[in-house]
Amino acid sequence: MKTIRFGVIGCGLMGREFASAAMRWGHLPAMDVRPEIVAICDTNQDLHAWYRAHLSSVRQVTDDYRVLLANEQVDSVYVAVPHHLHEAIYCAAIRAGKHLMGEKPFGIDRPANERIMQCLGEHPGVFARCSSEFPFYPALQRIGRMIDDAAFGQVIEIEAGFLHSSDLDPNKPINWKRMVEFNGDYGSMGDLGMHVCHVPFRAGWTPRTVRAILSNIVRQRPDGQGAVVPCETWDNATLLCDVVDPSSGEPFPMTLKTQRVAPGEKDTWYLKVLGTKACARFSTKNPKRLERLEYDGGEQIWGQIDMGHETAYPSITGGIFEFGFSDAILQMWAAFLHELEHGQLPSTFAGCVTPEETALSHRLFTAALQSQETASVVRVE
Repeated sequence: MKTIRFGVIGCGLMGREFASAAMRWGHLPAMDVRPEIVAICDTNQDLHAWYRAHLSSVRQVTDDYRVLLANEQVDSVYVAVPHHLHEAIYCAAIRAGKHLMGEKPFGIDRPANERIMQCLGEHPGVFARCSSEFPFYPALQRIGRMIDDAAFGQVIEIEAGFLHSSDLDPNKPINWKRMVEFNGDYGSMGDLGMHVCHVPFRAGWTPRTVRAILSNIVRQRPDGQGAVVPCETWDNATLLCDVVDPSSGEPFPMTLKTQRVAPGEKDTWYLKVLGTKACARFSTKNPKRLERLEYDGGEQIWGQIDMGHETAYPSITGGIFEFGFSDAILQMWAAFLHELEHGQLPSTFAGCVTPEETALSHRLFTAALQSQETASVVRVE
């Protein structure tokens, strides 16, 4: 089995998730390539201890990403840092010839994303993708096959969203995701939006125009040191997009939601596809349940399918068992390494977000900001 040696830049929550996935690689018996984490980097040295304790493969520990990128024993990097650092670190990694898995939104704003894209264009030998776990749930893989098979007929309407209540409590101390200088002007769109856009963009449902309603609900928060400071990022975003069905050539509406203040939601992704021949809907609120409606002129009846462990990349886990977030992480990393090694995917929706899809998200979110400012429909271009 081929080994790809990784460096992790940003050792927090998602860095540990990747490390855990690497330790579970035996769950993927069909894979002929595996990751090995050999280097870690974080300016918060308290985070290093977990990696030292659990990963005997780590041979370099540093607080300077430039030192890690100079390491010839590192083939690829996972960079999980705040948005304002994306451009500098992603471009440095690309110039160093390291393959890259980056976090969304792949640049704090559109100009930063464009510079990352330019850097990638100048280094065609570097393979780069963006993190998004949503499509790897078995129900989404099934919906993806329905899209590929044109099972929905003409698309009537799409709804997709990522809702959670992590910022519902007004007494929660502010963090970097609530600060414009670190998170960017997109607010919740930058933090959550690529997850929502991943499946629609892969399906070819490209927005032509957008009317956005953005909300800043909790306008100030404690800073954790006894003071109260302004919160200036958008908590919630609702985007109504005009899309053309690539199969039929007919327009349809697509509603995308990203909400950090969503009462009743813990952490919920969802997708609903309505078509003239079939419909489907899925939410991680019930991760086993796929709902489908197939219309042939008779009664319209929603049916429910209990999805088991039907994964894009085969797993040792029995097919009857439930699929969870850590399984989605493992599948996402399998997708990254499979495409890196083989140059293709086993199916359309079994892949990570491409740089081109991140660029489309930036065009959409930039248009959404303009729409909010002008209270008008804005062309996505």
